[in-house]
Amino acid sequence: MGRWREDRFSRPAGVDPRLLSRVVAQLWAALPAQFAGIELSPVTPLGTCAATAAVDQNRIVSTVRSSEVVSDLTNVLALEAARLRRGSRTDVHLAAHHRVLRAQQFEPGFAAHFSLFALVSSGRGQAGRVKELSLLRAHARAWTTMLVPILGADRFRIGYSTYGDAALARQISDEVGLGVAALFEDPGREHGRGYYAPASIKIMLRSRDGELEIGDGGFTGWTARLAADAKERCLVSCLSTERLATAAAE
Repeated sequence: MGRWREDRFSRPAGVDPRLLSRVVAQLWAALPAQFAGIELSPVTPLGTCAATAAVDQNRIVSTVRSSEVVSDLTNVLALEAARLRRGSRTDVHLAAHHRVLRAQQFEPGFAAHFSLFALVSSGRGQAGRVKELSLLRAHARAWTTMLVPILGADRFRIGYSTYGDAALARQISDEVGLGVAALFEDPGREHGRGYYAPASIKIMLRSRDGELEIGDGGFTGWTARLAADAKERCLVSCLSTERLATAAAE
């Protein structure tokens, strides 16, 4: 009983499961057909996050059976995307909703486990960053399509940063922004530099308490490393469904 009261890993979440399940159902219902839904296992091979995203293993809850509890479902989806992309000529677009568990100490008010809805896309690169723009367009439109029925068109926006690459920023504005009204450039963003390249995105929510970040993502080299193919391009993005559910109830 003492462990049940005090153990942050086993403490129940603070969200109403009925509210959360309704919001997640709405996300799945609006998810564009090009994204295949995946129901993930609670565990993934030991070293998944350390191998893909260079995350310290001390931040992961490891098991005694050469596996680890899923702490970032985008890493796991990248594994599946790399498997599906092997020998394939078509892009892979995957989606999943999963409760993740992380071992690092968080600030008061933040739980060790929380639920995320994630998108991961991978395809072979093309000249002129055509593939990057295509993947970014797919994610921006998917999040817009999923969030409008829940929040309305005026309560969220999607920011992007190219970390100083002005030419890429113009390309995104011209070729992605025209089809996504909620897209805006965030040139001052430094968060994610080195983790994401050449660009990152974030999903901002307008709430009674001001603007709140509920989603994050960007381009990674994960599928390129996993498939041993430098031509592979990978875009990941995820959203906190618990924060979204709370906002939807306002």
